[in-house]
Amino acid sequence: MTAVSEVMTRGVRTMTPNDTVMMAAQAMDELNVGAIPVCQGDQIVGIGTDRDIVVRGVAQGCAPDSTKLEDVMSTDVRCCRENQSLEEVLEEMRGVQVRRMPVVDDEGHVVGILSLGDVAVKAGEECAGEALADISEPAEPDRSNMSQASGPAGGGSASGQASRMH
Repeated sequence: MTAVSEVMTRGVRTMTPNDTVMMAAQAMDELNVGAIPVCQGDQIVGIGTDRDIVVRGVAQGCAPDSTKLEDVMSTDVRCCRENQSLEEVLEEMRGVQVRRMPVVDDEGHVVGILSLGDVAVKAGEECAGEALADISEPAEPDRSNMSQASGPAGGGSASGQASRMH
């Protein structure tokens, strides 16, 4: 049995709910990560992802230098513990379709993060691949035409490419 502690990334940077979206994006760029745990004091209250910033911030016209991370972060955060089995945590990640899970100690303090990237590098591609396939369901985009950006999908045919070039 592989424990989460054997695979997780330690020394994770956290941010506060009052930090700006721009600060979170800059931290993600600097660290080359797609998610940052958000803590109030020493307790996790959310997680800010690159997707949260784009979908809940940029797409809604929010100013990144004044919008607070608490306004775009995900608040229903699932966490795991270091001593849990990797298989158990991956099953939970599949069930709730998340690619990253903060790791907390018995007092709820963030001690690391477990990502599918960690699993792929440290536990094997097959294990990560199976989890990713389940987490990524459904694999089709939502084309419900709910935004100003709605329109036909592109990139499928050469004739479509030619007509756009003229």
